Amino acid sequence: MALPPCFKPLSLPSPPGKHTLQLPISRRFSCTCSAVVYPESSSLSSSSVTQRPAVILPGLGNNTGDYQKLALTLQGYGVSSVVANVSRIDWLRNAAGLVDPNYWRGTLQPRPVLDWYLNRVDEAVNEALKQSQGGSLSIIGHSAGGWLARVYMEEFKHANISLLLTLGSPLQPPPKGLPGVIDQTRGLLDYVEKNCKKAVYTPELRYVCIAGRYIQGSRFFGNSNSEKSIPVVIEQSVSDVSIASDTSTLTPTGGNFRTRFVGQGYKQVCGQADVWGDGVVPEVSAHLEGALNVSLDGVYHSPVGSDDESRPWYGSPAVVEQWVHHLLN
Repeated sequence: MALPPCFKPLSLPSPPGKHTLQLPISRRFSCTCSAVVYPESSSLSSSSVTQRPAVILPGLGNNTGDYQKLALTLQGYGVSSVVANVSRIDWLRNAAGLVDPNYWRGTLQPRPVLDWYLNRVDEAVNEALKQSQGGSLSIIGHSAGGWLARVYMEEFKHANISLLLTLGSPLQPPPKGLPGVIDQTRGLLDYVEKNCKKAVYTPELRYVCIAGRYIQGSRFFGNSNSEKSIPVVIEQSVSDVSIASDTSTLTPTGGNFRTRFVGQGYKQVCGQADVWGDGVVPEVSAHLEGALNVSLDGVYHSPVGSDDESRPWYGSPAVVEQWVHHLLN
């Protein structure tokens, strides 16, 4: 059973400015943020300072081992972490949804078909709570782990969770009624949208949604116009803050087989092929209204296939440097 979810088309804003932020590697990243920002310390932690622990939730098809390097990177900032115990073969459990009539109706619900994953999350959270000694903790959800974290927070209601940080997570259902678009979650993301609490960014609980802009898709028939296929950012009642923008390291649209293939994947998620994304999840789908939404240029979706340099993913050290401050007290 496929899980990657989707989004409703939103209006397109103007491209961000041209100010760049040089990183200590050969690539450059940019980020665009939108939310009400509360003051917090901007200094990074050293490994000698103990921060609140984090729980890392694997994405669809990933296993616990895929995130060990990310865990080591976070440890360098003083953030201990627990990765939910998931193997690749565990994901075959989702096939149980095929016998549920709601699967075929497109009205599938997370429980009971995903109880196995939610229980693994609960085990990891309880282990992290022991480390926090009654304090708060953060949840980092990669890909499907991001929206599954929302289900977990709704169902298990732990008051100790102070941050949900999603990495390339498809967070909303696909648009309905578009030709050639099929809800691969069979209603799971509809359920999340209707039944889980809305995203917030408050001192008590912060939602931070990070999207990657690694490659722009193109339509299967006809070339896209790169000047018109501009980044999409969630519209909010506050101003967008453009921290930096340098797309020189990104893979441009050329209407070739690769971009068309990627574009068809994007279309299943957000209803549009010629948009930017991380190679799997479109930028617009990885943002959530009410959250602090961040876009990072040059960032690939998965630890599988990433080499940290030419194809860094969300957990590569130089990329972690751009978002780790959200985990620090």
